Amino acid sequence: MSLFISNAYANAPATAPAGGGWDLLIMLAAFGLIFYFLIYRPQAKRVKEHKNLMSALGKGDEVLTQGGLVGRIAKIADDKDFVAIALNDTTEVTVQKSAIAAVLPKGTMKSL
Repeated sequence: MSLFISNAYANAPATAPAGGGWDLLIMLAAFGLIFYFLIYRPQAKRVKEHKNLMSALGKGDEVLTQGGLVGRIAKIADDKDFVAIALNDTTEVTVQKSAIAAVLPKGTMKSL
């Protein structure tokens, strides 16, 4: 006879849910497909496009870096990992190829 705790009465023993483990396997497969189509596949496509962009770079291309610099490729280093970008007639900066975000159409620098 307690004022705050009620007496606990045991119910019938719990039964296993119908269907066994198939529901869990179907749900895991569905989450796997969602992950593949919404996360992995688009990211892999972007990486492939960026890799193709890096391999197609050449001297004279006008590029935009991830830092927001717009310039023309002056030279490509021998090890092919770095490029020198001419921002104007007197200023050159050296950046990694992976820092190049986009190749711009010819004449973009003159229109800025």
